[in-house]
Amino acid sequence: MNIIFLGPPGAGKGTQAQRLIARLGIPQLSTGDVLRKAVAAGTELGKQAKALMEAGKLVPDEVVNGIVDGAIDGPAFANGFLLDGYPRTVPQAEALDAMLKKRGKRIDHVIDLEVPTEVIVDRISGRRTCPKCSAGYHVTSQPPKVADTCDKCGTSPLSVRADDAPDRVRQRMVEYSSKTALLTGYYKAQGVVRTIDGVGSMEEIEQRISKAIGR
Repeated sequence: MNIIFLGPPGAGKGTQAQRLIARLGIPQLSTGDVLRKAVAAGTELGKQAKALMEAGKLVPDEVVNGIVDGAIDGPAFANGFLLDGYPRTVPQAEALDAMLKKRGKRIDHVIDLEVPTEVIVDRISGRRTCPKCSAGYHVTSQPPKVADTCDKCGTSPLSVRADDAPDRVRQRMVEYSSKTALLTGYYKAQGVVRTIDGVGSMEEIEQRISKAIGR
């Protein structure tokens, strides 16, 4: 089974992806990991990617697509995979379809986690991190025992990432929606999008995904 995960920052994709791959016994294919492995292995595409990244430039679609194409030939991906972070655009989706078609495969499900903007804002803007030991907290769902103080090492105050400020989170949501709307439409035309309510307990959301893909 070949699955793509979509959803805005803070939607819970990472948590649900880990639960799904554990249940289905398929690997997760991360483009970041694939790029790093190609660079480490010194492949031709890896060398191209390394030069671009070291120059602070984006790795173009043809290089990313080529690296993904090589990765899915590995035996670990013979029985399926879960993609998170790729494809990001319709051209990448078209390239992925072509890769799979030549192998007699296709994308079976595109899981689209839907979470209201204000819920995302609350989830992300409430995150806190210990600047000393990196322990993570949340002001409502996982607060420290003593306000603004790390349970593990006693450091205070806890830090907030600049990108986690409410106005920045809302801007990221607008950017995400504008970039992924076409991608979602592309897969809806193929009839493979499974829209999942991403609000609820981890178990509830996992059950919704399981029901949607029939597994």
